[in-house]
Amino acid sequence: MTKVDLKIFNNDWYRPGPYWKIGLWVLVSFLFFNHGLAVFSSFKCWLLKLFGAKVGINVIIKPSVNIKYPWLLTIGDYTWIGENVWIDNLAQVTIGSNACISQGAMLLTGNHDFSKSTFDLIVKGIVLEDGVWIGAKSIVCPGVYASSHSILTVQSVITTDMAPYYIYKGNPALPIKKRIISNTSKIN
Repeated sequence: MTKVDLKIFNNDWYRPGPYWKIGLWVLVSFLFFNHGLAVFSSFKCWLLKLFGAKVGINVIIKPSVNIKYPWLLTIGDYTWIGENVWIDNLAQVTIGSNACISQGAMLLTGNHDFSKSTFDLIVKGIVLEDGVWIGAKSIVCPGVYASSHSILTVQSVITTDMAPYYIYKGNPALPIKKRIISNTSKIN
């Protein structure tokens, strides 16, 4: 087995913000986001805005949500972010209105170039348009663009763009059928 010299890894080019801001966010995140205690969503949204996030109205953020850098985050109106969601936004993450990020889902914007001995950091943003639903424990990989009202089913991994009004399933996720939204509802 070849031994790797860890000194060759150098991602000094990546500067997501000043150290004081990152450090302060780590503390605020620990106190108000990264635990199971119920903290009002409106307060969490206010904190995110304070750190530079763009957050719409009536956004729900459940307990134990991990957001790497709020200043690289945009969330539209009436969006729901479930328990244990991890938004690892090393690059910009944009979530539209009326979207749902279900429990345990991961939005990952970073990866490494495994073909280089320096294992260079690669960052690509994620866009989830209006009405997108990311299923529980699913993973959205760097650079994915999820078009309007597309769905990623439970425990799926998406590595490519998602077409509007399509449902994706699997690892790697593939389109399985068109999403049809009914305008009527029945109450039993």
